[in-house]
Amino acid sequence: MLGGMFKFIRETIRFFLPPKEWQLPVLLILGVLVGMTGFIAHTSKATSYLSEDPAACINCHVMTPQFANWQRSSHARTATCVDCHVPHDNIFYKYEFKVKDGLSHATIFTLRAEPQVIRIKNAGIAAVQANCIRCHGHVLQDVSIHQVTYKDYKEGKGKLCWECHREVPHGRVRSLSSVPFAATPERSGIVPKWLEEILAK
Repeated sequence: MLGGMFKFIRETIRFFLPPKEWQLPVLLILGVLVGMTGFIAHTSKATSYLSEDPAACINCHVMTPQFANWQRSSHARTATCVDCHVPHDNIFYKYEFKVKDGLSHATIFTLRAEPQVIRIKNAGIAAVQANCIRCHGHVLQDVSIHQVTYKDYKEGKGKLCWECHREVPHGRVRSLSSVPFAATPERSGIVPKWLEEILAK
């Protein structure tokens, strides 16, 4: 039984291997592709988006003013961007949301297609509203305020939390033209330090 399985694996590998005369060019092309992918991942700080570090949100976003306002808000002591802007129903949905949102943001900012006024989309509204209730629900139970879900809001049965709490936690940043340097957050160089030292010699 094991011999048959190993034979199947060997035949499968042989099927995908290029002819001998093509092996070197294919290996070189694969090496270049892997190297470029690694360089792009390093340069774009791609792995930082897997973390929950708020600084990752200003790697390429035009969110510097919002980040600065959050840093000085009361939320900065207890909540990160992910705590408010990503669903916490389960870990799979959380990372699915992060991937879809991240790819959407990366595409928009790479193509320089960001709107003058950045507005939260429906999926983001639902996540933020659910997270407001998740963190502050115990306060709402003590008073006669109805906990409005995104579904209630869409049906006209109440308001979103930030319709009253307008400046929590990002302040009032109205448009990109009001903060013209937000599109270019301070970044480190793309050349690794070890290479800079070699080039400086």
